[in-house]
Amino acid sequence: MSDDVRTVRAGRRTVRVHRPDKVLLPGDGDRKECTKSGLVDYYKAVAPFMLPHLRGRPLMLERHPDGLDGPRFMQKNVPESYPDWITRVEVPKEGGTVCHPVCDDTATLLHLADQASVTLHRWLSRTAHLDRPDRLVFDLDPPGDDFAEVRGAAVLLKELLDALGLPSAPMTTGSRGLHVVVELNGRQDFDKVREFARDVADTLVAAHPDRFTTAARKKDRGDRLYLDVQRNAYAQTAVAPYTVRALPGAPVATPLSWDQLDDPALHARRWTVADAVEQANTGPWKGLLGRGRALAPARRRLTALRG
Repeated sequence: MSDDVRTVRAGRRTVRVHRPDKVLLPGDGDRKECTKSGLVDYYKAVAPFMLPHLRGRPLMLERHPDGLDGPRFMQKNVPESYPDWITRVEVPKEGGTVCHPVCDDTATLLHLADQASVTLHRWLSRTAHLDRPDRLVFDLDPPGDDFAEVRGAAVLLKELLDALGLPSAPMTTGSRGLHVVVELNGRQDFDKVREFARDVADTLVAAHPDRFTTAARKKDRGDRLYLDVQRNAYAQTAVAPYTVRALPGAPVATPLSWDQLDDPALHARRWTVADAVEQANTGPWKGLLGRGRALAPARRRLTALRG
């Protein structure tokens, strides 16, 4: 086999990794650079924890074929060159359709890594019911890199969601912020889910107008943390749990327990390809996300809370 091709076994399939020594992400301080081979090894190791969050969902791929300094491609359509064993889903769009990849197994995950798909962005709905999300995501986006404000916002959001009867789970984004995830029963369409999420965010903003905002335009936010609910819309995506972010040091979007938010040293890029699997092994979301919840009871509680 050529030095420019490495083969990796994944279940019953063998995946070819081209240019395995290509550096995709540079190092950062004491964090080593990440080659394509390193990306493949990480995704193979994390697959048992990551695949449950990917199966049956359309993906958008963030590809960096020439590394972080090269061009970035946000890819939705599956190229004809992809193996026929990779699952696809045809999604309607204005004037036609888009054929999204779906990652149902480890071999697919490794093939996407071979294509330099550093970051996987997933839909919040599944292929069987594209218009009905079974996940709701609040994206806590700080104006700078002060994670203490993110931690504080997450705690307040959790308390509000608890009052609404909605269990939630936190995840570092691997960039600057935090996602707070709620599992739904998938019976409401995107418009109703996003409307509910916006009302929840507005409730927090009303209580803390100097700290939080739902203003979509950066110029309107000032130094307030942005409570972003726009991902809860049809055909929008959110970074998948355990995906690598295209940043120096290869940070990972990592699920964590609520107790871990108490750590003052925690930040959004805390885990990388070097230790995210170790964190996954602790089962951080165990007991946080179970059966999907209905929104109707939570909507009634929110309406009562808002008077």
